Amino acid sequence: MSEINMEMKNLIKKKDSDLAKLLKEKREGFKSFRFSITGTKTRNVKAGKALKKDIAQILTEINKRRLHGK
Repeated sequence: MSEINMEMKNLIKKKDSDLAKLLKEKREGFKSFRFSITGTKTRNVKAGKALKKDIAQILTEINKRRLHGK
């Protein structure tokens, strides 16, 4: 649980442009992960779960900033 809090603290400190860039990278990584699963190149299914979680955390921070006007 402390890993999640530390990662969220790091996301809070980042600028909006950095968050957008990070989100783009994570989405591209998840896209390539999905295609590698289809071709059975990837055996580590937990990596996909972690990518989806990271994407959700980034989107949460972006939306929180947009709603609160930061």
